[in-house]
Amino acid sequence: METQATGTQDIEARELPLHADDGHRYALLARIPRQPGRSLLWLPALGVAARHYLPFAEALARRGVAVFVHEWRGNGSSALRADRAHDWGYRELLTLDLPASEAAIAGIVHGAPRTIGGHSLGGQLACCRLAIAPQAAGAVWLIGSGAPYWRAFPLPYRLWLPFVYRFIPWLADRNGHLPGRRIGFGGNEARGVIRDWARSATGGRYAAAGLDVDLEAALARVETPIHAIALARDWLGPVSSLRFLLSKMPRTASTIDVLDAAALGTDADHYAWMKAPDAVAARFSR
Repeated sequence: METQATGTQDIEARELPLHADDGHRYALLARIPRQPGRSLLWLPALGVAARHYLPFAEALARRGVAVFVHEWRGNGSSALRADRAHDWGYRELLTLDLPASEAAIAGIVHGAPRTIGGHSLGGQLACCRLAIAPQAAGAVWLIGSGAPYWRAFPLPYRLWLPFVYRFIPWLADRNGHLPGRRIGFGGNEARGVIRDWARSATGGRYAAAGLDVDLEAALARVETPIHAIALARDWLGPVSSLRFLLSKMPRTASTIDVLDAAALGTDADHYAWMKAPDAVAARFSR
């Protein structure tokens, strides 16, 4: 545990060792201001380790938000790595790992409003988690997120995305896991995660193998307000795919901000904001 003075507040930097009910071990990374006004459970993009969001966490902590960055199973500090002998899907992520992080946060930050959010796939799964556990948070923050459904993308992407969405799960099945670092998409991902992701990408509906919940029906019941940031040059999460994701939650009050390079102070693509996160942190915390 480490305490660092940052900006106008002292920020406590913590690495919390956690384990899920099935024994999966990982670390929850935290940046906690002395007097937090809210807590945020932040979910990374596919294949991105939690540590890459620490500049963002520190930018929010300077603004009074206690940030806890989750680690996806199979990445970063996770004790598991996907291979033929180790497989999992959205069910494990949503019902085993996220509850462990939520319980840890509840034991540290008392009384502050709770927010859940995420980047890219992390944003999608934040919505799915809230759908099955409405008490998990009172607000949702998304950036660079949107449903991967091919019809929700503009031309020319929707001409070739269906072929990619069929090739990627085939490759994962053939290889025992998706070799994402080799092909430049995601990390080395579990076959089950890729199958669940591909289901929403090809058919436009969220479901998780082995999860006895109708995610589409549960999403339709979500009433938690959502603040979403889209990036002007982000082809992986265009505004059209974000709107499609939000359309699954018609009861929510949602706000969309589209930020360009001038507003961000860096490229307005899927990842550049992570190294220069002040504009995003300011927009979320205002």
